[in-house]
Amino acid sequence: MIGLDTNVLVRYIMQDDAKQAAKATKLIESLSPEDPGFVTLVSVIELVWVLSSCFDLTREQISQALDALLRAKQLVVDQADQVVRALRIYSSRSADFADCLIERTASSAGCAKTMTFDVAASKQAGMTLIQ
Repeated sequence: MIGLDTNVLVRYIMQDDAKQAAKATKLIESLSPEDPGFVTLVSVIELVWVLSSCFDLTREQISQALDALLRAKQLVVDQADQVVRALRIYSSRSADFADCLIERTASSAGCAKTMTFDVAASKQAGMTLIQ
């Protein structure tokens, strides 16, 4: 197994730099379920941020990209079950993906609630607002 940095995933998904995209494509397509690539949780969060902020992808397009990563047999996504749960919330509300992932990860760790000062996270991601 080899780790994949966020920029490799971005080049593969966006195909925005011909030279790097070709290398990323060759690398990712050379992976297999027996010898997969590993995508860290940090890379997932960075990927969502880059696709949204730098490429102005819609929430639906970002959700499709994440879904494809999660379904790729040649990739292992760190804490994939939490990413799937966060993606469900992100896809159906206006919540920030990182907030969704924070809340779902805390919940799966046994936390009764996730406290925040972020009003939007309390309304959209299921966190509890500190009063």
